[in-house]
Amino acid sequence: MSSLKLAVRYTVFAIAATLINLLTQELSLSFYQGAFALIIAMFAGTATGLVTKYVLDKLYIFKHVSSSPRDAIKNFSGYTLTGILTTVLFWLSELGFDAFFGTDSARIIGAILGLASGYVIKYQLDKRFVFTPRDIA
Repeated sequence: MSSLKLAVRYTVFAIAATLINLLTQELSLSFYQGAFALIIAMFAGTATGLVTKYVLDKLYIFKHVSSSPRDAIKNFSGYTLTGILTTVLFWLSELGFDAFFGTDSARIIGAILGLASGYVIKYQLDKRFVFTPRDIA
């Protein structure tokens, strides 16, 4: 697969995972607005975005086929671990925009900027540490 095609595919998947993340957050916030509502919504959004992006990346970016259930767990665990750094970036961006500007629109812009930056970093981490070079198309 050409570098351009890979970049476009990765970008489309990042946008899809971002939308799922943000929609999950909004759904969560519509049901619960009590103490720590935004943090709970961010956890829920992160979980749905993580699973979505993992499946898409595994199948269509890195074309990884797990050799066993143990390999699948190891692979998902590695993917999740590389996501910790990028999740911190995303959360700090979203919370920072929320605290500084105090509007839902600003919070969402912060989330989008944080997720976009995180996905650029995450691709490099996943390519080096999660999916072996033989898995990359």
